[in-house]
Formats: sequence, structure tokens, C-alpha cells
Amino acid sequence: MNDSSAAVSLAQSSPTVGTFRELDGALEWTGRQETLLIEPHGPDSVRVRARLGGPVLHGLPGALLPDPEPAASAAVKIDEGRGLLVNGALTAEVSAEGMVRFTRSDSGEELLAEERAHFWWPGPRLYTPMGNGYHRLEQRFAAYEDERLYGLGQHQHGLLDQKGAVLDLVQRNAEVTVPVLVSSRGYTLLWNNPAIGRVELANTGTRWVADSARQIDYWITAGDPAQGQRRYSAVTGRTPMLPQWAAGFWQCKLRYRTQEELLSVAREYKRRQLPLDVIVCDFFHWTHLGEWKFDPAEWPDPAAMVRELEEMGVKLVVSVWPSVSPLSENHPVMEQRGHFIGTEYGPMAHADWPDKEVAEPVQVAFYDATSPEAREFVWSRIRENYLEPYGITAFWLDACEPELKPGFQANLRYHAGPGLEVGNLYPRENARTFHEGLLAAGEDEVITLNRSAWAGSQRHGAALWSGDIGTDFATLRRQIAAGLNTSLSGIPWWNTDIGGFHGGDPDDPEYREVMVRWFQFGALSPLMRLHGFRDPGMPLGPDMTGGPNEVWSYGREAGEILEDYLRLRERLKPYVLEQMRAAHEEGLPVMRPLFLEFPADRAAWEAADSYLFGPRLLVAPVLEAGARERTVYLPAGARWTDAWTDETYGGGRTVTVPAPLERIPLFLRDGARLPVRG
Repeated sequence: MNDSSAAVSLAQSSPTVGTFRELDGALEWTGRQETLLIEPHGPDSVRVRARLGGPVLHGLPGALLPDPEPAASAAVKIDEGRGLLVNGALTAEVSAEGMVRFTRSDSGEELLAEERAHFWWPGPRLYTPMGNGYHRLEQRFAAYEDERLYGLGQHQHGLLDQKGAVLDLVQRNAEVTVPVLVSSRGYTLLWNNPAIGRVELANTGTRWVADSARQIDYWITAGDPAQGQRRYSAVTGRTPMLPQWAAGFWQCKLRYRTQEELLSVAREYKRRQLPLDVIVCDFFHWTHLGEWKFDPAEWPDPAAMVRELEEMGVKLVVSVWPSVSPLSENHPVMEQRGHFIGTEYGPMAHADWPDKEVAEPVQVAFYDATSPEAREFVWSRIRENYLEPYGITAFWLDACEPELKPGFQANLRYHAGPGLEVGNLYPRENARTFHEGLLAAGEDEVITLNRSAWAGSQRHGAALWSGDIGTDFATLRRQIAAGLNTSLSGIPWWNTDIGGFHGGDPDDPEYREVMVRWFQFGALSPLMRLHGFRDPGMPLGPDMTGGPNEVWSYGREAGEILEDYLRLRERLKPYVLEQMRAAHEEGLPVMRPLFLEFPADRAAWEAADSYLFGPRLLVAPVLEAGARERTVYLPAGARWTDAWTDETYGGGRTVTVPAPLERIPLFLRDGARLPVRG
């Protein structure tokens, strides 16, 4: 026997090093000054917490709701030097040394197990002291050769299966951390920790890292992806029912600079008899950043504007930023009352940004959305300046990562805790400001458009968009994986800037093709919203705007196709709302990877360039310049009908179908009837 094997054998045969006890229906293990607590948290699910230096802490910031659905079948058993907690389909087993393993209760098959970093030290859970009771935390699990991993929020790497990726757990523009992982092995895991860190999905093991926090905390459930979505959404909160108006077409651009300019666009849609449900008033409509009110020089009569839009059946959405200029009338009182994110070193200034009446950018602060008092103050300004005088109830929450410059979370101090411990929480709490405020004001339809999110954002009516992205086919291709992984992260309300954000010339034939293909994808996305900073643009500042970005801006040929897809979306609105109902009631996403409906089809787990829009419509966006046909995998277990030609195919095969510029390939499942062709 070699030295390594001898050491492993010695470790495996060593005497018990920990102590087990049942604690109010939970399983507790203590050893080496560490406490490990495993407790039922919803059906087929458990929550795991571990802390060095004392019992686990309760009440720390996280995503889990405090009162999950009861787990009536949960039971603890302690014998033969191990502890078991069985909760329905999931069993958690803890060895004498405190090693955790999760199995299927019916078969004993291993779903996930902790793994040591080394046979001697460290073990699967590592605590590196940072001072004052905080540690750099590491949680290690085994890797499995055949495992595929999905979720983790929204990223721009273009990967659907993220096995092999290393991802920072931090909020950035277009990179959204929602630390929930969906495995092909039959489990869903939430890293219930808003700390800055990373996750490594390596072939040699999976490792979760929190740069500075007080304890390890995660939740795991057993079941296929659809079951996992139901369980995860139940413990983190389901999305409200989508308002009917939000299921239609949203028009915006960077930016409509005046009331008359915005109204002229809405009037033109109605003159052309084109569907329009929402129009957006973007940034710099304000007097000063952080005053959260219309500049009367550019928006002289918001009440008349809202009234005219309502008569046209158009909802107004207004951009609200969480940053406050020193020129704002609110800055002195917010600073005095402690409503800004604090800093450990230097002034309370978190970014530079242009403002009105000054030639150079100023140093702005972000309000502390983790503070109940700060949330109430900000909402009081929103209520007094938008809701009460004009009846505005829908808001675009931009730059809500928050968009720090530089992004040094270690320098920040939130009401909820140090920046490194709670920094990822911000976008969810910012959405909470508006959700709770609108509910308190008697509004029962709540949706905000957010550039960032965290676990549980969906319960506050947060829709997510994919941020400030490029305007080419390569970027469009990456949005399929971004949307699907977001959907698997519990956020069903998702969209992109149709056409991308950074640039795009409406007169360029090549860009017009990008726009057509992106618009087709947008019409079959959970939310459909046209936005972008089109050429020719202007430098960043209060006077800026971009080129035209309405459906008639792209020439006659492209424009006619875009109009057709506006009408397609309008016909599909009842179906869209049906899927939104499923998201609200069951936690199932609208935009679904093929394997969510067909988990037994191994090939469905590999299909990364198509998706199901609800259960009955398969969508295969055209993602290459010049492509006029499309190869599509049709999952086994169903029959598929080409929605344009009525040709029917058996499942479990790949087909190539025509995709002229005016057509996105669509397939109806098992004879479903949807008004694709009108």
C-alpha cells in the first residue's frame, strides 16, 4: 500500500470525531469547533448551514423565505457513526467526520457529495479567517464526468451547459449573479449567500467561494429540472402575475428627450395601426440625478402626456436610477440620515456621472437599498413625483447592480452588512423598494424592469433584461443561453434590447438583417422590448440621444417584417399570459430549455440554440448572417409540426427547414394550435 492509500485508510478508520444530535427536527453535527446544521426546508429539500466557532447564526441576509411549505415526511436517524435526514425524495447523510452526501431516498443513488481538497487538510469546508468572526469560505463538492450544469443567473459567455466555467459571484452590467445551479443529475442547489465570491465548475470538483462571510449556507432539492423549478420558486418566492399590458410590445430608445418627441412616436404607431403597449421615458428626463422628477423644461405637462397615452392604450414606464448627485435637493438630507451606502475609506461617493447644469461629471452616491428607512425615503420621492400626481406605476430600474466605479465592494458598508458579505443583494432590495411601495399604495399590478437581480428578485415583480450588449449576430447567439439560464434561475420575466444596445446603423443593410432576426427572437421572448443606442450617437451627457429606433426606421423590406412580428406577438398574447400564469402559480419559466419538458431525452440536454416558449411552441432563432435555412433538433417523445408549412416530424431527430428572412422556424408540439399565421 502506498503512503497516500495508507493515509486515506487511516482517515476512514479513525474514531468518531464529531457528535450528532436531533434538534427540533433537524440534524446537527459538531466537531473541531465547527457546527453543521441540516434541516428540512420544503418538500424534498434541505437547508445546510455550517459555522466555525459556535452554533449557526439565524437571520443573516439570504434568499430563502422563512416559512416554507411543511415537510411532513422528514425524519432524523442517528446510528452507526452517521446521521441521516430523510425528507421525501432527498436524503442527507453525514459521516462521523462531518462529510455530507446527498442521495435519492428511493434508490440510494448519489446526487451530490462533499469532497476533500486533500486527504489530510483542508476538508470540504474551509474557513480562512478575515478577522472579527468573518472568514473566506470554501465549500467543495465532487465532480461527475457526465454532469451538466445550468442556471447561475445571466452571463454573456454564451454557454448553456456551464460545466467547466469559473464565474465571479458579483453584479455587473450584463452579468447577473443568481447563485442557483440546476444539475442533470437530478438536483437543484442554491448558494444562499449574497457575498462576493465565485463558483468553479471544474472537472476536478465544484467549489463555491465567499470572499468574506460568517457561515456557509445552501439549499438543495431532489428532482428533475421542472420539479426543481417548482421547489426553488416556492422557497424563494414566485413571481406575481404579469400585468396584461406588459405582455405586449415595449418601445424605447436611448433616448426620447422631450415630451413631444415621445408622444410623436406613440402617435405614429397608432396612425400606422401597429400594436404598442408600452413606451419608455429614459434617463436624463430628471431635473438632477436623484431628484426623481420630470424636468419641466423638457416635460412640461406629464399629466397630459400620461392621459393621451392612456387614451391610446399605451403604458408609460419611467427610468429611475438609484444614484444621487450632490446637486440633488435630496442629497443633503439623505447623507445626514445615513441613507447612502457607506464607505470604509474615503467619501460616500460611488461613481462619477454627468448631471445637468455642470460641465464635468460629479461624484454621485447610491442609496442603500438594504436599509428599510432608505427604501421608504426613496419611495416617498417616487410616490410624490410620479405616482400621486400622474398615476405612473411602472418603472425601469437602471444601473441597479449598483454600477460602482470602481467596483470595490470591500470599501462598502451596507445596512445589511459589509460589502463583501452582502453586496450581491442590492438589486433585489432595490426592486423591493418599488414592490412594497406600490402594494402599500393600493396597486395590485407590479412590474419593474431591472438591469440586475439576485435570488428572490422575482417575488418583488422584477423583470430582468440582458444589459448593455453588442449589436451583432455573435451577441444575439449568446442571448439564447443567457435567457435560458436566467429562466432556470427563477426569473421568468426576461428580455433583451432587441437589436442590441451599443450602436447599430438603421441604414446599414447588414445591421438591418441583425435587427430582423433579433426582432423575431424578441417576439418569442417572455417580454418583447425594442431598445438601443443607435448610430449616430452622441457623447454621454444630459443632451444625448441616439439614432431612430422605431420599426419604420429600418427601411421598407425590414419594416414590413418587423410589423408582421408585432402582429404575431399580439396574436400570441393570450398564450403568453397563460404561460405567465404557470410561472406565477407553479414557478415554471416561460422560456424553457428543451430538457425541462423532455428530461429523458439526452440530446435535449445539449440543444443550446433553440428553446420552448411555454410547453407547446419550439422556437429556433436564426443566428447567422445570410442564413436562409435552419437545422433544428426536435425532442423525442412528441410529434412536431412546422408552424409555417404544416409538415409534421417525429421527435428524436434533427431536421433542416427553410428560414427566409421573413421566417423564424417554429414548431408546434403534438398538434397544438396557436395563431402563428393569423
